[in-house]
Amino acid sequence: MTPTHSEGEIGKAIVNACFKIHKALGPGLLEKIYEVCLAHDLSEEGYKVMRQVNIPINYDGIQFDEGLRSDILVQDAVIIEIKAVEAVNPVWQAQIISHLKLAAKNLGYLINFNVPLIKNGIKRYIN
Repeated sequence: MTPTHSEGEIGKAIVNACFKIHKALGPGLLEKIYEVCLAHDLSEEGYKVMRQVNIPINYDGIQFDEGLRSDILVQDAVIIEIKAVEAVNPVWQAQIISHLKLAAKNLGYLINFNVPLIKNGIKRYIN
């Protein structure tokens, strides 16, 4: 994270981009479409964005490099998981919390674009 981009600023940019995308495209598309659009908008705002980032798991002296993947990582600081589903499964909430812990990040978002009002689809998590 650069000094010019606090986690709060990144979070605000993420939320604003979600509103913009949802207004333009609406619900009902594939997750991948929202992922690409969100990564694009955040990149256009000057943020370093990586998609489909592997999260290693360290356990008892062994490391698993595959298995967990985050949809988007912004400024190497904020994890975003994207969904486009009827209802958010509690497992996905546990997933974002685990991703934050394993990746040693403080802030994450679980965003479901398949909602009539995007404000109801954005959930913020702090590790």
